[in-house]
Amino acid sequence: MRDIFFDLSVRSVRLNFMRSILASIGIVIGVIAISSMGMLGTNMQLQVKDQLSAGANTIVITPDVVRMGPPGFTQSGSSTSSSSSSSVITKAQLSKIRLAAGANASAIIPVYSTNTEFTLGSVNGRGTIYGIDPDYITKFLTIENGTNIVGANDALVGSSIAENFELKLGSRVKVGSTTTGSRAEVRVVGILEERGMAADSVSTDNAIIVSEDWYTNQYGGKNEYPQINVIVKNIDTITEVETAIDARLNANEKTPVIRIRDASSMLSSISSTLGTMTTFILAIGAISLLVAATSIFNVMMMSVNERVQEIGILLSIGTETGEIRRMFLYEAFILGIIGAIVGGIGSLVIGYSVVSAMIGTTDYFFLPESIAYVPIGMVVGIIVCIISGLYPAWHASNMDPIDALRSE
Repeated sequence: MRDIFFDLSVRSVRLNFMRSILASIGIVIGVIAISSMGMLGTNMQLQVKDQLSAGANTIVITPDVVRMGPPGFTQSGSSTSSSSSSSVITKAQLSKIRLAAGANASAIIPVYSTNTEFTLGSVNGRGTIYGIDPDYITKFLTIENGTNIVGANDALVGSSIAENFELKLGSRVKVGSTTTGSRAEVRVVGILEERGMAADSVSTDNAIIVSEDWYTNQYGGKNEYPQINVIVKNIDTITEVETAIDARLNANEKTPVIRIRDASSMLSSISSTLGTMTTFILAIGAISLLVAATSIFNVMMMSVNERVQEIGILLSIGTETGEIRRMFLYEAFILGIIGAIVGGIGSLVIGYSVVSAMIGTTDYFFLPESIAYVPIGMVVGIIVCIISGLYPAWHASNMDPIDALRSE
């Protein structure tokens, strides 16, 4: 059976079509803002999770005090004097790590690193330089083009450096400060596959990788490691290995001498940060819905004021107040449906563009966790419309029939 009050609501929207469309635009913008920002945040989280999962079997061990200068100096610049405040992992500590990990580790990889300047021809740049034993490089890095380090002055470069500086196999790169004059030349023999954010904290995309001998000859600090990566054979034993390393190196110290973390702890921390950012972005998007709610409220009040006599006639012939309220809530619902449908379609188009531009990939865009924000945004838009129509509907249903019929 057809609902006459719904028909009256449709007629009102049709008679004031332009006003209704303009009111719905606010809902469209709100739905697009919430959906697009939600999808952006979710795609960021999914990408980070995927990247960190690739190194889920890696334990990262660093000194309790992070080195910000030459080997043997702490953040404050004072020379280290005890193991409890060491800014590097020593050869003796590395031996303890090997003993603690034992047969559970497939590889234990010391990693040297520092930030440095480099020059290709007359073009200057800046990035990270890593010193790694060539025998270990292919255990956790993928060479996309070229070969591994063989010669003393060979180097691998990350995908971003290779692209930005148009580096090719055989290119010569001068590494070191242009102001101090302490520089050395390396030859590019390989270009690494894009790695993104890595669980082992070795971010190679904007980096140069050299042999550990080349690194220590240039920067010193032989057998003084800023980081050790332990790759376990079975991911199920990762907690056992972490506990064993912690017990062997930290148990007899007043304060920890090393920090131990893995992909799960890093993922938890990063996901929490990204989740907070996503919530903040969604809150900004929700502001547009508040503006839309005001617009819908104004349109509904105008509709009530323009139909006072119609309301008076309906009430005088015995129409119940609940039916009057329903008529105006129908109208708010119709405006919400129009805005939600257009906004949902717009969210797919704009959200796809935003994710592609901000993240650089849309591989995760159509996954359920991401695409779910479209119906969520649509439902929120409809609810906002209905809430905005509650007072106008209540106001209309509580009119005095005689006063309504007298109005002009």
